[in-house]
Amino acid sequence: MTELKLASFSLHPVHISYRRPVTWASSQEDSADFVLLKLISESGHIGVAEATAKPTWAGVTPRVLIAALEDILLPRLASVDLADEAAIDKAIGCIPDNGTAKALIYSACWDLRAAALGQPLWSLWGGSSSVEMSWTVSRQTPADMAAEAAAFVDRYGFQTLKVKGGQTPEIDYAALAEIRSAVGDDVAIYVDANSAYSMEQARDYCTSLADRGMIMVEDPYRLQPNDDFRQFQAACPIPILVDSGCRSPKDATEFFAHGAQAVGIKPGRIGLSAARRCIEITAENNGRPIIGLFGESDLGMLSSCMVASTLPGGAAEPSFCLMMQDGLLQEAPSIAGGVLTLPETAGLAGLIDWQAVERLRID
Repeated sequence: MTELKLASFSLHPVHISYRRPVTWASSQEDSADFVLLKLISESGHIGVAEATAKPTWAGVTPRVLIAALEDILLPRLASVDLADEAAIDKAIGCIPDNGTAKALIYSACWDLRAAALGQPLWSLWGGSSSVEMSWTVSRQTPADMAAEAAAFVDRYGFQTLKVKGGQTPEIDYAALAEIRSAVGDDVAIYVDANSAYSMEQARDYCTSLADRGMIMVEDPYRLQPNDDFRQFQAACPIPILVDSGCRSPKDATEFFAHGAQAVGIKPGRIGLSAARRCIEITAENNGRPIIGLFGESDLGMLSSCMVASTLPGGAAEPSFCLMMQDGLLQEAPSIAGGVLTLPETAGLAGLIDWQAVERLRID
């Protein structure tokens, strides 16, 4: 493709409230902050991407992220061909840290390339416009978790649920029993324990989850790519989904070298380029990739699911925008029968409601 030189950029910090307070392993919150990056090329094409600016997840606030982008990284792209990923690597790869800011740049550049080529990114990558999605049931009382699971399965047709555990084994088991009763036997369920248990506790926990029909378990203890993990996975009756320990292609390679069967890949955390490389590594090791949730808005969901569109199976997790009171797009993405339909547009900038972005803007 022809060169894509940067003409200008803009950064848009926004704040979106949730429909109810949400309890994560690391925090309780009723809203989230995001930063949108908009790149405009000299040819007039536009690329956009979103970063979750959450200190407990990404280690940044909007102000920190914007400062890194404006002061350090984006000026280094002034004379770079944004169609050339190797050139971008050379320009910003020598800067240490700043993983969230770099991920945002790589993702926006992919959206820019799709816009310049006049082709949806999922199509450019040989993917499908239909992506199976899961719903993540966050920590509440077992009864409330079951009610929410049933409501979302009924409304959107989700056939896979990820259940946030780690509230003690007894509460987790009670929640799973009530959820199973509420949604029936045909819905696949797995549990994210958020590293809540010790390795010894996790042994019995994983066996109990397998006995309850769970298809896998995410982060049952604080996973490290070592012989302990290899032995744990070998003895575990269901696959261990590695999430918090897998933040780069290097991490994925190390876990597969130690017997991993499944890894969580979060484009919202590591960017589209690193996510694609993690998928390649997973395929090379006959593993199972799961496109993970990173608290994305509706815009971030579409971006993350461009990667998910290239996978042959498995339900993608980034549907959390359904818990948000506001969206950043002109029209809400379509999820029916548990399947997200990706847009046919080349690039995502034209789908954004820029008035909503301004209305939700924070200083």
